[in-house]
Amino acid sequence: MIKVIKSFIVILSLTMSLGGFASSISDRIGELCPDCIHRAQSQTATLILDRGETALYTRAWLAQNAQQSIDIQYFIWSDDNIGILAAESLLRAANRGIKVRVIVDDFLIDADTTSLLSLAAHKNVEIKIYNPKHKVGVSKIKRLKNLALDFRDSNQRMHDKLVIFDDMIAITGGRNMADEYFDFDREYSFRDRDALVYGKSVTTMEESFERFWTSDLSLSLETLLQGESPTLSQSQIEQSYAELTEYANNPENFTPEIRDSIAGLSERFNATIEEMRWSDAYFIYDIPGKNDGASGLAGGGKSTDEIIRLIKNAQEQIIIQSPYLIMSEDVIALFRQRIEDGVTIKISTNSLASTDNMMAYSGYHKVRDAILETGIELYEYKPAPINQIRLHQRYLEMRASPPIFAIHAKSMVIDKKIAAIGTFNFDPRSINLNTEVGIIIPEDEISAELYQLITDDMAPGNSWRILKDQNPDNTVSLWKRMKLFAFKLLPLEPVL
Repeated sequence: MIKVIKSFIVILSLTMSLGGFASSISDRIGELCPDCIHRAQSQTATLILDRGETALYTRAWLAQNAQQSIDIQYFIWSDDNIGILAAESLLRAANRGIKVRVIVDDFLIDADTTSLLSLAAHKNVEIKIYNPKHKVGVSKIKRLKNLALDFRDSNQRMHDKLVIFDDMIAITGGRNMADEYFDFDREYSFRDRDALVYGKSVTTMEESFERFWTSDLSLSLETLLQGESPTLSQSQIEQSYAELTEYANNPENFTPEIRDSIAGLSERFNATIEEMRWSDAYFIYDIPGKNDGASGLAGGGKSTDEIIRLIKNAQEQIIIQSPYLIMSEDVIALFRQRIEDGVTIKISTNSLASTDNMMAYSGYHKVRDAILETGIELYEYKPAPINQIRLHQRYLEMRASPPIFAIHAKSMVIDKKIAAIGTFNFDPRSINLNTEVGIIIPEDEISAELYQLITDDMAPGNSWRILKDQNPDNTVSLWKRMKLFAFKLLPLEPVL
Protein backbone atom coordinates (compact mmCIF):
# COMPACT_ATOMS: atom_id res chain seq x y z
CA MET A 1 0.00 0.00 0.00
CA ILE A 2 1.33 3.41 -0.89
CA LYS A 3 2.11 5.41 2.25
CA VAL A 4 0.68 8.89 2.53
CA ILE A 5 3.26 11.20 4.01
CA LYS A 6 1.99 14.73 3.96
CA SER A 7 4.46 16.55 6.14
CA PHE A 8 6.27 19.73 5.35
CA ILE A 9 9.48 17.74 5.42
CA VAL A 10 8.41 15.53 2.53
CA ILE A 11 7.18 18.49 0.58
CA LEU A 12 10.45 20.26 1.24
CA SER A 13 12.49 17.29 0.01
CA LEU A 14 10.38 16.86 -3.10
CA THR A 15 10.30 20.54 -3.91
CA MET A 16 14.07 20.68 -3.90
CA SER A 17 14.32 17.63 -6.13
CA LEU A 18 11.64 18.92 -8.53
CA GLY A 19 12.86 22.40 -9.17
CA GLY A 20 15.17 23.97 -6.64
CA PHE A 21 14.45 27.17 -4.78
CA ALA A 22 12.36 30.24 -5.37
CA SER A 23 13.32 33.72 -4.24
CA SER A 24 14.20 34.33 -0.60
CA ILE A 25 11.53 34.98 2.02
CA SER A 26 12.61 38.61 2.29
CA ASP A 27 12.52 39.11 -1.50
CA ARG A 28 9.10 37.51 -1.83
CA ILE A 29 7.58 39.59 0.96
CA GLY A 30 9.14 42.69 -0.57
CA GLU A 31 7.58 41.87 -3.94
CA LEU A 32 4.13 41.17 -2.52
CA CYS A 33 4.09 43.95 0.03
CA PRO A 34 6.69 46.69 -0.55
CA ASP A 35 5.70 48.46 2.68
CA CYS A 36 5.84 45.33 4.86
CA ILE A 37 9.56 45.29 5.64
CA HIS A 38 9.40 48.89 6.92
CA ARG A 39 6.16 48.27 8.80
CA ALA A 40 7.61 45.15 10.43
CA GLN A 41 9.98 47.31 12.44
CA SER A 42 7.13 48.62 14.61
CA GLN A 43 4.26 46.14 14.20
CA THR A 44 3.58 42.41 13.80
CA ALA A 45 1.57 40.62 11.12
CA THR A 46 -0.15 37.38 12.11
CA LEU A 47 -2.24 34.63 10.54
CA ILE A 48 -4.03 31.70 12.17
CA LEU A 49 -2.93 28.28 10.85
CA ASP A 50 -5.97 26.27 11.89
CA ARG A 51 -5.73 23.22 9.63
CA GLY A 52 -2.93 20.70 9.56
CA GLU A 53 -2.64 21.03 5.80
CA THR A 54 -2.19 24.81 5.98
CA ALA A 55 0.42 24.44 8.71
CA LEU A 56 2.28 21.87 6.59
CA TYR A 57 2.45 23.91 3.41
CA THR A 58 3.38 27.13 5.21
CA ARG A 59 6.28 25.38 6.92
CA ALA A 60 7.23 23.83 3.58
CA TRP A 61 7.52 27.12 1.73
CA LEU A 62 9.43 28.81 4.53
CA ALA A 63 11.87 25.92 4.91
CA GLN A 64 12.36 25.83 1.14
CA ASN A 65 13.08 29.55 0.89
CA ALA A 66 15.15 30.16 4.02
CA GLN A 67 18.52 31.62 3.04
CA GLN A 68 20.38 32.01 6.32
CA SER A 69 19.03 30.13 9.33
CA ILE A 70 16.37 27.83 10.74
CA ASP A 71 15.99 27.79 14.53
CA ILE A 72 13.75 25.04 15.92
CA GLN A 73 12.40 24.48 19.42
CA TYR A 74 10.10 21.53 20.19
CA PHE A 75 8.72 19.64 23.17
CA ILE A 76 8.19 16.40 21.22
CA TRP A 77 10.31 14.91 18.44
CA SER A 78 8.99 11.44 17.63
CA ASP A 79 10.65 8.55 15.85
CA ASP A 80 7.89 8.32 13.25
CA ASN A 81 7.70 9.31 9.59
CA ILE A 82 7.78 13.00 10.36
CA GLY A 83 10.66 12.61 12.80
CA ILE A 84 12.72 10.57 10.35
CA LEU A 85 12.06 12.94 7.47
CA ALA A 86 12.74 15.97 9.64
CA ALA A 87 16.33 14.83 10.04
CA GLU A 88 16.65 14.44 6.26
CA SER A 89 15.16 17.86 5.53
CA LEU A 90 17.51 19.55 7.98
CA LEU A 91 20.42 17.76 6.33
CA ARG A 92 19.34 19.17 2.95
CA ALA A 93 19.10 22.67 4.40
CA ALA A 94 22.53 22.35 5.99
CA ASN A 95 24.01 21.11 2.70
CA ARG A 96 22.98 24.31 0.99
CA GLY A 97 24.63 26.41 3.71
CA ILE A 98 21.72 27.12 6.05
CA LYS A 99 22.68 27.29 9.73
CA VAL A 100 20.33 24.92 11.58
CA ARG A 101 19.92 24.94 15.36
CA VAL A 102 17.58 22.57 17.16
CA ILE A 103 16.54 22.43 20.83
CA VAL A 104 14.39 19.48 21.89
CA ASP A 105 13.11 18.68 25.36
CA ASP A 106 14.59 15.48 26.75
CA PHE A 107 11.42 13.97 28.21
CA LEU A 108 9.60 12.87 25.04
CA ILE A 109 12.36 12.81 22.44
CA ASP A 110 12.19 9.51 20.57
CA ALA A 111 14.45 10.07 17.59
CA ASP A 112 17.07 7.60 16.41
CA THR A 113 20.42 8.26 18.14
CA THR A 114 22.55 7.41 15.10
CA SER A 115 20.57 9.75 12.85
CA LEU A 116 20.76 12.59 15.38
CA LEU A 117 24.50 12.14 15.92
CA SER A 118 25.08 11.97 12.18
CA LEU A 119 23.07 15.13 11.68
CA ALA A 120 24.89 16.90 14.50
CA ALA A 121 28.18 15.94 12.85
CA HIS A 122 27.37 18.30 9.96
CA LYS A 123 29.27 21.59 10.14
CA ASN A 124 26.04 23.59 9.73
CA VAL A 125 23.91 21.74 12.29
CA GLU A 126 23.83 22.03 16.06
CA ILE A 127 21.45 20.06 18.29
CA LYS A 128 20.86 20.64 21.99
CA ILE A 129 18.75 18.72 24.50
CA TYR A 130 16.87 20.62 27.19
CA ASN A 131 17.12 19.43 30.80
CA PRO A 132 18.39 15.90 30.08
CA LYS A 133 17.14 14.00 33.12
CA HIS A 134 15.30 11.11 31.45
CA LYS A 135 16.40 10.04 27.98
CA VAL A 136 19.47 11.28 26.14
CA GLY A 137 22.66 10.02 27.74
CA VAL A 138 20.78 9.03 30.91
CA SER A 139 20.82 5.47 32.22
CA LYS A 140 17.75 3.93 33.83
CA ILE A 141 19.46 4.03 37.21
CA LYS A 142 20.33 7.70 36.81
CA ARG A 143 16.79 8.49 35.69
CA LEU A 144 15.35 6.89 38.83
CA LYS A 145 17.89 8.77 40.92
CA ASN A 146 16.89 12.06 39.28
CA LEU A 147 13.21 11.44 39.99
CA ALA A 148 13.90 10.45 43.59
CA LEU A 149 16.38 13.19 44.53
CA ASP A 150 15.53 15.96 42.07
CA PHE A 151 11.78 15.58 41.53
CA ARG A 152 10.99 19.21 40.75
CA ASP A 153 13.78 19.70 38.23
CA SER A 154 13.04 16.34 36.61
CA ASN A 155 9.46 17.49 36.04
CA GLN A 156 10.43 20.94 34.76
CA ARG A 157 10.16 20.68 30.97
CA MET A 158 10.45 22.94 27.90
CA HIS A 159 6.96 22.92 26.36
CA ASP A 160 7.83 25.60 23.76
CA LYS A 161 7.00 25.05 20.07
CA LEU A 162 8.74 27.55 17.85
CA VAL A 163 10.32 27.64 14.38
CA ILE A 164 12.08 30.78 13.16
CA PHE A 165 13.21 31.25 9.56
CA ASP A 166 15.96 33.76 8.70
CA ASP A 167 15.28 35.66 11.96
CA MET A 168 12.29 37.30 10.29
CA ILE A 169 9.24 35.02 10.18
CA ALA A 170 8.12 32.31 12.59
CA ILE A 171 5.48 29.76 13.53
CA THR A 172 4.36 29.09 17.09
CA GLY A 173 1.41 27.24 18.60
CA GLY A 174 0.41 23.76 19.65
CA ARG A 175 1.97 21.48 17.02
CA ASN A 176 4.95 19.25 17.82
CA MET A 177 7.18 17.26 15.45
CA ALA A 178 5.08 14.10 15.23
CA ASP A 179 2.55 12.42 12.93
CA GLU A 180 -0.56 13.13 14.98
CA TYR A 181 -0.12 16.91 14.73
CA PHE A 182 -0.33 16.83 10.92
CA ASP A 183 -3.24 14.42 10.36
CA PHE A 184 -1.01 11.40 9.79
CA ASP A 185 -1.50 9.14 12.83
CA ARG A 186 -4.09 6.40 12.36
CA GLU A 187 -5.15 6.21 16.03
CA TYR A 188 -5.17 9.84 17.18
CA SER A 189 -5.33 13.07 15.24
CA PHE A 190 -5.15 16.42 16.96
CA ARG A 191 -7.40 19.39 16.36
CA ASP A 192 -4.56 21.88 16.77
CA ARG A 193 -3.66 25.45 15.96
CA ASP A 194 -0.58 27.55 15.12
CA ALA A 195 0.06 31.17 14.26
CA LEU A 196 2.29 32.54 11.52
CA VAL A 197 4.16 35.60 12.81
CA TYR A 198 6.11 38.25 10.89
CA GLY A 199 7.51 41.53 12.12
CA LYS A 200 8.53 43.06 15.43
CA SER A 201 7.53 40.11 17.64
CA VAL A 202 9.94 37.80 15.83
CA THR A 203 12.78 39.73 17.46
CA THR A 204 11.41 38.74 20.87
CA MET A 205 11.00 35.15 19.68
CA GLU A 206 14.64 35.03 18.65
CA GLU A 207 15.68 36.52 21.98
CA SER A 208 13.75 33.78 23.77
CA PHE A 209 15.35 31.10 21.59
CA GLU A 210 18.82 32.49 22.28
CA ARG A 211 18.13 32.47 26.01
CA PHE A 212 17.37 28.75 25.82
CA TRP A 213 20.25 28.07 23.45
CA THR A 214 22.80 29.58 25.87
CA SER A 215 21.16 28.21 29.02
CA ASP A 216 23.04 25.75 31.21
CA LEU A 217 19.93 23.55 30.95
CA SER A 218 20.50 23.01 27.21
CA LEU A 219 23.35 20.60 26.51
CA SER A 220 24.79 19.65 23.15
CA LEU A 221 24.00 16.22 21.79
CA GLU A 222 27.70 15.42 21.43
CA THR A 223 28.34 16.23 25.09
CA LEU A 224 25.51 14.00 26.27
CA LEU A 225 26.48 11.13 23.99
CA GLN A 226 30.24 11.53 24.12
CA GLY A 227 30.54 7.86 24.97
CA GLU A 228 28.82 6.99 21.68
CA SER A 229 29.99 9.77 19.37
CA PRO A 230 33.61 8.60 18.92
CA THR A 231 32.38 5.19 17.75
CA LEU A 232 30.45 6.79 14.87
CA SER A 233 32.80 6.60 11.89
CA GLN A 234 32.69 8.81 8.81
CA SER A 235 31.39 5.87 6.78
CA GLN A 236 28.56 5.37 9.29
CA ILE A 237 27.69 9.05 9.08
CA GLU A 238 27.62 8.92 5.28
CA GLN A 239 25.53 5.74 5.38
CA SER A 240 23.04 7.43 7.69
CA TYR A 241 22.81 10.39 5.31
CA ALA A 242 22.28 8.05 2.36
CA GLU A 243 19.49 6.16 4.14
CA LEU A 244 17.71 9.38 5.09
CA THR A 245 17.94 10.69 1.53
CA GLU A 246 16.78 7.40 0.02
CA TYR A 247 13.78 7.26 2.34
CA ALA A 248 12.74 10.83 1.59
CA ASN A 249 13.06 10.38 -2.17
CA ASN A 250 11.29 7.03 -2.36
CA PRO A 251 8.24 7.62 -4.61
CA GLU A 252 6.23 5.20 -2.47
CA ASN A 253 6.43 7.67 0.40
CA PHE A 254 4.23 10.34 -1.16
CA THR A 255 1.12 10.61 -3.28
CA PRO A 256 0.34 12.52 -6.50
CA GLU A 257 -1.71 14.96 -4.42
CA ILE A 258 1.47 16.14 -2.75
CA ARG A 259 3.13 16.75 -6.09
CA ASP A 260 0.12 18.84 -7.13
CA SER A 261 0.37 20.84 -3.92
CA ILE A 262 4.08 21.50 -4.46
CA ALA A 263 3.35 23.32 -7.70
CA GLY A 264 1.03 25.69 -5.87
CA LEU A 265 3.27 26.47 -2.90
CA SER A 266 4.40 29.83 -4.23
CA GLU A 267 0.84 30.95 -4.95
CA ARG A 268 -0.27 29.73 -1.54
CA PHE A 269 2.33 31.93 0.10
CA ASN A 270 1.15 34.92 -1.92
CA ALA A 271 -2.32 34.46 -0.43
CA THR A 272 -0.83 33.95 3.02
CA ILE A 273 0.89 37.34 2.99
CA GLU A 274 -2.30 39.03 1.82
CA GLU A 275 -4.33 37.40 4.61
CA MET A 276 -2.00 38.39 7.46
CA ARG A 277 -3.25 41.16 9.73
CA TRP A 278 -1.11 43.86 11.34
CA SER A 279 -1.35 44.77 15.01
CA ASP A 280 0.65 45.45 18.14
CA ALA A 281 0.90 41.70 18.79
CA TYR A 282 3.51 40.56 21.30
CA PHE A 283 5.21 37.31 22.21
CA ILE A 284 5.05 35.88 25.72
CA TYR A 285 7.58 33.37 27.00
CA ASP A 286 9.11 31.87 30.12
CA ILE A 287 12.76 31.81 31.09
CA PRO A 288 14.64 28.49 31.10
CA GLY A 289 13.72 26.70 34.31
CA LYS A 290 10.35 28.57 34.47
CA ASN A 291 11.15 30.04 37.91
CA ASP A 292 13.85 29.78 40.55
CA GLY A 293 12.37 26.59 42.03
CA ALA A 294 12.19 28.03 45.53
CA SER A 295 8.46 27.21 45.70
CA GLY A 296 8.91 23.57 44.77
CA LEU A 297 6.19 22.44 42.37
CA ALA A 298 4.61 25.93 42.46
CA GLY A 299 6.14 29.27 41.51
CA GLY A 300 4.35 30.51 38.40
CA GLY A 301 6.16 32.20 35.53
CA LYS A 302 6.11 35.07 33.04
CA SER A 303 3.57 33.40 30.74
CA THR A 304 1.32 32.60 33.70
CA ASP A 305 1.41 36.22 34.86
CA GLU A 306 0.39 37.48 31.42
CA ILE A 307 -2.47 34.98 31.04
CA ILE A 308 -3.79 35.99 34.48
CA ARG A 309 -3.49 39.68 33.57
CA LEU A 310 -5.54 39.16 30.41
CA ILE A 311 -8.23 37.28 32.34
CA LYS A 312 -8.40 39.97 35.03
CA ASN A 313 -8.72 42.73 32.42
CA ALA A 314 -11.60 41.11 30.51
CA GLN A 315 -14.72 43.28 30.48
CA GLU A 316 -17.40 41.12 28.88
CA GLN A 317 -16.38 37.66 27.74
CA ILE A 318 -13.59 35.07 27.91
CA ILE A 319 -13.55 32.02 25.64
CA ILE A 320 -10.87 29.37 26.13
CA GLN A 321 -9.79 26.19 24.37
CA SER A 322 -7.47 23.88 26.28
CA PRO A 323 -6.95 20.12 25.89
CA TYR A 324 -6.17 19.76 29.58
CA LEU A 325 -8.22 21.65 32.16
CA ILE A 326 -6.99 21.07 35.71
CA MET A 327 -7.88 24.06 37.85
CA SER A 328 -6.50 24.69 41.32
CA GLU A 329 -8.63 26.35 43.99
CA ASP A 330 -6.94 29.68 43.21
CA VAL A 331 -7.75 29.43 39.48
CA ILE A 332 -11.35 28.44 40.20
CA ALA A 333 -11.63 31.39 42.58
CA LEU A 334 -10.27 33.73 39.89
CA PHE A 335 -12.86 32.58 37.35
CA ARG A 336 -15.65 32.71 39.95
CA GLN A 337 -14.77 36.33 40.71
CA ARG A 338 -14.73 37.24 37.02
CA ILE A 339 -18.20 35.73 36.56
CA GLU A 340 -19.44 37.66 39.59
CA ASP A 341 -18.05 40.75 37.86
CA GLY A 342 -20.39 40.03 34.95
CA VAL A 343 -17.90 38.38 32.58
CA THR A 344 -19.19 35.39 30.59
CA ILE A 345 -16.75 32.46 30.42
CA LYS A 346 -16.90 29.50 28.03
CA ILE A 347 -14.33 26.71 27.86
CA SER A 348 -13.77 24.01 25.22
CA THR A 349 -11.84 20.91 26.31
CA ASN A 350 -11.60 17.17 25.70
CA SER A 351 -14.12 14.57 26.81
CA LEU A 352 -13.30 11.20 28.35
CA ALA A 353 -14.01 9.79 24.89
CA SER A 354 -11.56 12.08 23.06
CA THR A 355 -8.73 12.70 25.53
CA ASP A 356 -5.25 11.39 24.75
CA ASN A 357 -4.09 11.77 28.36
CA MET A 358 -6.00 9.82 30.99
CA MET A 359 -3.89 11.10 33.87
CA ALA A 360 -4.55 14.71 32.92
CA TYR A 361 -8.23 13.99 32.37
CA SER A 362 -8.48 12.46 35.86
CA GLY A 363 -7.30 15.76 37.34
CA TYR A 364 -9.95 17.64 35.37
CA HIS A 365 -12.67 15.12 36.28
CA LYS A 366 -12.00 15.69 39.98
CA VAL A 367 -12.80 19.42 39.68
CA ARG A 368 -15.37 19.38 36.87
CA ASP A 369 -18.33 19.95 39.20
CA ALA A 370 -16.45 22.77 40.95
CA ILE A 371 -15.78 24.40 37.55
CA LEU A 372 -19.48 24.18 36.67
CA GLU A 373 -20.48 25.68 40.01
CA THR A 374 -18.63 28.89 39.13
CA GLY A 375 -21.03 29.45 36.24
CA ILE A 376 -18.54 28.60 33.50
CA GLU A 377 -20.09 27.13 30.34
CA LEU A 378 -18.22 23.89 29.73
CA TYR A 379 -18.03 21.95 26.45
CA GLU A 380 -16.32 18.59 25.88
CA TYR A 381 -15.15 17.62 22.40
CA LYS A 382 -16.50 14.51 20.71
CA PRO A 383 -14.08 11.84 19.43
CA ALA A 384 -15.75 11.92 15.99
CA PRO A 385 -16.98 15.51 15.58
CA ILE A 386 -18.72 16.71 12.44
CA ASN A 387 -15.99 19.29 11.77
CA GLN A 388 -13.39 16.53 11.52
CA ILE A 389 -14.45 16.19 7.88
CA ARG A 390 -13.42 19.80 7.23
CA LEU A 391 -10.35 19.95 9.45
CA HIS A 392 -8.79 16.53 8.83
CA GLN A 393 -7.33 16.47 5.32
CA ARG A 394 -7.16 12.65 5.21
CA TYR A 395 -10.62 12.02 6.65
CA LEU A 396 -12.20 10.71 3.44
CA GLU A 397 -9.31 8.32 2.92
CA MET A 398 -9.65 6.99 6.48
CA ARG A 399 -13.41 7.34 6.95
CA ALA A 400 -13.94 3.59 7.28
CA SER A 401 -11.91 3.69 10.49
CA PRO A 402 -11.07 7.32 11.29
CA PRO A 403 -8.70 8.18 14.13
CA ILE A 404 -10.00 9.70 17.35
CA PHE A 405 -10.01 13.46 16.96
CA ALA A 406 -8.78 15.19 20.12
CA ILE A 407 -8.32 18.85 20.99
CA HIS A 408 -4.71 19.94 21.32
CA ALA A 409 -5.16 23.64 20.47
CA LYS A 410 -4.39 26.13 23.23
CA SER A 411 -6.16 29.41 22.54
CA MET A 412 -8.11 32.20 24.21
CA VAL A 413 -10.17 35.21 23.11
CA ILE A 414 -10.82 38.20 25.38
CA ASP A 415 -13.85 40.40 24.64
CA LYS A 416 -13.61 39.44 20.94
CA LYS A 417 -10.73 41.92 20.78
CA ILE A 418 -7.63 40.04 21.92
CA ALA A 419 -6.58 36.61 20.63
CA ALA A 420 -4.01 34.33 22.26
CA ILE A 421 -2.46 31.30 20.54
CA GLY A 422 0.35 29.28 22.05
CA THR A 423 1.38 26.32 24.18
CA PHE A 424 -0.22 27.20 27.52
CA ASN A 425 -2.62 24.61 28.98
CA PHE A 426 -4.87 25.48 31.90
CA ASP A 427 -3.17 23.03 34.24
CA PRO A 428 -0.60 23.15 37.08
CA ARG A 429 2.20 21.97 34.81
CA SER A 430 1.84 24.93 32.44
CA ILE A 431 1.25 27.34 35.31
CA ASN A 432 4.23 26.32 37.44
CA LEU A 433 6.58 23.79 35.82
CA ASN A 434 6.78 23.88 32.03
CA THR A 435 8.15 26.79 30.04
CA GLU A 436 5.48 28.09 27.68
CA VAL A 437 5.23 30.53 24.77
CA GLY A 438 2.45 32.29 22.91
CA ILE A 439 1.49 35.18 20.68
CA ILE A 440 -1.02 37.74 21.99
CA ILE A 441 -2.86 39.49 19.15
CA PRO A 442 -4.95 42.61 19.92
CA GLU A 443 -6.65 42.73 16.52
CA ASP A 444 -10.38 42.58 15.78
CA GLU A 445 -10.38 40.39 12.65
CA ILE A 446 -8.01 37.78 14.06
CA SER A 447 -9.95 37.76 17.34
CA ALA A 448 -13.27 37.36 15.54
CA GLU A 449 -11.86 34.49 13.46
CA LEU A 450 -10.47 32.68 16.50
CA TYR A 451 -13.71 33.25 18.41
CA GLN A 452 -15.67 31.67 15.57
CA LEU A 453 -13.31 28.70 15.30
CA ILE A 454 -13.63 27.88 19.00
CA THR A 455 -17.39 28.41 19.15
CA ASP A 456 -17.74 26.12 16.10
CA ASP A 457 -15.89 23.46 18.08
CA MET A 458 -18.48 23.95 20.84
CA ALA A 459 -21.44 23.38 18.49
CA PRO A 460 -23.70 20.36 19.27
CA GLY A 461 -22.31 18.30 16.39
CA ASN A 462 -18.77 18.75 17.70
CA SER A 463 -19.05 18.90 21.49
CA TRP A 464 -21.25 17.96 24.42
CA ARG A 465 -22.49 20.77 26.67
CA ILE A 466 -21.66 19.68 30.22
CA LEU A 467 -24.12 20.24 33.06
CA LYS A 468 -24.05 19.06 36.67
CA ASP A 469 -26.32 16.10 35.86
CA GLN A 470 -25.45 15.76 32.17
CA ASN A 471 -22.15 14.45 30.79
CA PRO A 472 -20.96 11.91 28.18
CA ASP A 473 -18.84 9.75 30.51
CA ASN A 474 -21.00 6.68 29.92
CA THR A 475 -20.29 6.75 26.18
CA VAL A 476 -16.90 5.12 26.80
CA SER A 477 -16.17 1.53 27.80
CA LEU A 478 -16.38 0.30 31.37
CA TRP A 479 -12.66 -0.44 31.25
CA LYS A 480 -11.82 3.19 30.43
CA ARG A 481 -14.06 4.40 33.24
CA MET A 482 -12.31 2.01 35.62
CA LYS A 483 -8.92 3.43 34.58
CA LEU A 484 -10.24 6.92 35.21
CA PHE A 485 -11.39 5.88 38.69
CA ALA A 486 -7.95 4.44 39.45
CA PHE A 487 -6.10 7.57 38.29
CA LYS A 488 -8.39 9.77 40.41
CA LEU A 489 -7.15 7.97 43.52
CA LEU A 490 -3.61 9.20 42.92
CA PRO A 491 -2.35 12.62 44.19
CA LEU A 492 -1.02 13.72 40.80
CA GLU A 493 -2.45 17.24 40.43
CA PRO A 494 0.79 19.25 40.93
CA VAL A 495 2.51 17.49 38.01
CA LEU A 496 -0.48 17.16 35.65
